[in-house]
Amino acid sequence: MMGRLLSNTGPVIALALIDRIDILQKLFQQVSIPEAVHKELLEGGSSGHGLSAYNKATWIQVLSLSSALDPLLQTVLDYGEASVIQLAREIKADYVLIDERKGRKIAREIFSLKVIGTARILVEAKRTGIIDSVGDALNLMRDSGYRLHDNIIRYALKESKEL
Repeated sequence: MMGRLLSNTGPVIALALIDRIDILQKLFQQVSIPEAVHKELLEGGSSGHGLSAYNKATWIQVLSLSSALDPLLQTVLDYGEASVIQLAREIKADYVLIDERKGRKIAREIFSLKVIGTARILVEAKRTGIIDSVGDALNLMRDSGYRLHDNIIRYALKESKEL
């Protein structure tokens, strides 16, 4: 995929849960998160989901917004998602990584951002030989408590030719 990726909290947690946060580094030239996402990840505490894996990923850049958060974004999305969308526009990110439906829709339809999700990351990781099985990774995420809709799992399995 390559290019600049800006991620929301959920996908970082999902990949950290299965100890495969490294996939992002292998697929993209630059991986960044807004300060708001960084804070959300740290607020999970030392026992937080995937926190130790995230803390080891020193290649993830934490970026600040250059202006105040758009109040319209803040009224319809959580602070992390709103920050991802605004910062993606500011830095002209090639991709935004968001799993939540409302955030994806707003990023894509209102701001014309190129949106991908965790399942797509896994499909690309398999396509490029980084992982062997999308299904195994998705099952491990689900078993670890990460919520993924059945339709997304089915789509990812079809795209990766595992279904």
